[in-house]
Amino acid sequence: MAEFVTLEQQDGVRMPWNVIPGTKQEASNSVIPVSIFYTPLKPLSSNPNSPPLLPYSPLRCRSCRSILNPFSVVDFAAKIWVCAFCFNRNHFPTHYASISDDNLPAELFPQYTTVEYESPSENPNPRNPNSSVCLFVVDTCMIEEEIGYLKLALAQALELLPEESMVGLITFGSFVNVHELGFGGGVPKSFVFKGGKEITKEQLIEQLGFFGKKPKPVTGVVAGVRDGLSAESITRFLLPVSECEFVLNSLLEELQKDPWGVAADERATRCTGTALSIAAHLLGACVPGQGARIMGFVGGPSTEGPGAIVSKNLSEPIRSHKDLDKDAVPHYHKAVKFYEGLSKQLVHQGHVLDLFACALDQVGVAELKVAVEKTGGLVVLAESFGHSVFKDSLKRVFQTGEYDLGPASNGIFEVNCSRDLKVQGIIGPCASLEKKSLLCSETVIGQGNTSAWKMCGLDKATTLCLFFDIAKKDNPDAIGEATSNQFYLQFLTYYQHHSGRMRLRVTTLSRRWVAGPGSTQDLVAGFDQEAAAVTMARLVSFKMENEAEFDPIRWLDRSLIRLCSRFGEYQKDSSNSFSLSPRLSIFPQFIFHLRRSQFVQVFNNSPDETAYFRMILNRENVTNSVVMLQPSLISYSFHSAAEPALLDVASVSPDRILLLDAYFTVVIFHGATVAQWRKEGYQTMPEHKTFAELLQAPRDDADGLIKERFPVPRLVICDQYGSQARFLLAKLNPSATYNSSNAPPGGDVIFTDDVSFEVFLNHLQRLAVQ
Repeated sequence: MAEFVTLEQQDGVRMPWNVIPGTKQEASNSVIPVSIFYTPLKPLSSNPNSPPLLPYSPLRCRSCRSILNPFSVVDFAAKIWVCAFCFNRNHFPTHYASISDDNLPAELFPQYTTVEYESPSENPNPRNPNSSVCLFVVDTCMIEEEIGYLKLALAQALELLPEESMVGLITFGSFVNVHELGFGGGVPKSFVFKGGKEITKEQLIEQLGFFGKKPKPVTGVVAGVRDGLSAESITRFLLPVSECEFVLNSLLEELQKDPWGVAADERATRCTGTALSIAAHLLGACVPGQGARIMGFVGGPSTEGPGAIVSKNLSEPIRSHKDLDKDAVPHYHKAVKFYEGLSKQLVHQGHVLDLFACALDQVGVAELKVAVEKTGGLVVLAESFGHSVFKDSLKRVFQTGEYDLGPASNGIFEVNCSRDLKVQGIIGPCASLEKKSLLCSETVIGQGNTSAWKMCGLDKATTLCLFFDIAKKDNPDAIGEATSNQFYLQFLTYYQHHSGRMRLRVTTLSRRWVAGPGSTQDLVAGFDQEAAAVTMARLVSFKMENEAEFDPIRWLDRSLIRLCSRFGEYQKDSSNSFSLSPRLSIFPQFIFHLRRSQFVQVFNNSPDETAYFRMILNRENVTNSVVMLQPSLISYSFHSAAEPALLDVASVSPDRILLLDAYFTVVIFHGATVAQWRKEGYQTMPEHKTFAELLQAPRDDADGLIKERFPVPRLVICDQYGSQARFLLAKLNPSATYNSSNAPPGGDVIFTDDVSFEVFLNHLQRLAVQ
């Protein structure tokens, strides 16, 4: 696995198949789809061979528009380069006149397969580096205590924002209030809109008096200073932090619970959809095409206006997975349709929607998922605005330094590939730009039918999963003749760096095809089991959301059996003879944990939680996603240093401390004896210093994990046999259950009817050899 991680550090790429099945039939037989995980903004500084930033424009092929790269064939004498994708011959421009074997431009260095351009001609006068725009959309239908927590968090966020950043404030409850921050005369002023009524952009512009006494332009779209809006009218609602900090803090301090009364048998009147729609219109009128974020802070379900997920009447429960399966969801489809429209508007404007949902009830994350995901927004789900998960995550959004998110905006992502590959689509935080070309496959997965995508918001962790189709080629010999066994891929990410300048990152890859009788060995040698497991996780989540009557467990089991039959070594009908190459041996274990994970098992999770987990899975890199599927477990004891432990109930022991990292939760679990000693206070006695160190070691490691992760995970500290031990036991392989005779003394048993990994593997071997 290590060599795949090294490749990832160089280009930000992981692939299940690093050697590609060469024909359509081979690809189909290989079970795991031909796919690529690509992190467009992965920091390359960790790579010693990272190229410098190139201060000029890239050189493009005249025919296919791909960019000069180390795989292009160069004729130095004739000053010509041949494109690796379409074989077109291109002349070098005059400023490349001195090019020779010993004098290469950076983009032709063999080790610089990923380069980044920042052309001065495209950045003649970049906007103020930090003048990003943040529009806070704040829910006021909450108890005073929650509003207090939220005020504190927002005041801290304001302190962390750069002084040039523009901010605006909208609050909502039964009505939507758009606050005017740049008012004259010292009296706070806000514009009030009815929550149950949909407002168009034109109505908003008129009501907010953007044109004052001047006539509105008769034709054309009203959008920003360029199209007729005066800078003064924009700064009434969006002002740099340095100019409105006092006003904004006073408004936040005076923020109170929604004044409209709520009957005992009703939910609060909350118009989340109307508020977000007004926020989108406001940004669309003031700052179109500029990196701007709508940050929604929601504390309960939307019950009024477009996007409502439940009625006000408390006798009607909020939709569950069972209701969605039975299609007994009167509000769901309508709300999703509304948010799809909102996502199109935001993508067109180049703006991002972030969602911070903090409530014990559901708030509608499942409906909002489409708008957050297509705009590349961030999402945080917590129980309360006072919870560390929310408070620390919000700080991380604005933090600068070692653990910052490295946010960028206005991205466009394009793919170019050799003609035997077709793009099926992307599962990840992006929106299709509907650029149909010969590269598009007829079968679509995720955002397909295009070779270019819009990424309104992206950061250094954002990872896309691209799926490919092998173009029909059933004659294996033809491959050798046509393409000399090599094929090429190029990813172009054009984005606005947080310095305000436009940049272009270009990654060019080369891999080889194999086909025919001897190809199995080559395929296995290039198999990356972690990337394959995460591909299956993204694909099964996508299918569960988009295919009716889809049975995820059966689909995963059948895929695994087919893979083991194809690549395992065995004698027919003899399960004892079955063995898998070390390159594939951990894959069944990943699938076993995927079947039990929160992505597939929706029981005991609300639709909001499931949507949240899937949104995070769809934007994270392979290493983090693997932790979500199969958590890591570390054991601490007096007898040995911290060491990895099996994710099995047999690892539980009274004299051990276990640290479980399940990505969304980090659990520190004290065995019964350790817990007893801790309660007796041995760690405070000087003669038991080693015990104090033993207790501290997992805390330090947990803090290290929490510090570098977004959203910040929930920390659970629990004892063996305590109620919160369930956070650990639910993730362990149930090798000892209540009805098995092999429970270890002092260990634990799991009360479940789930099969253990051993039983799962035996069944797999029996079915694979048939």
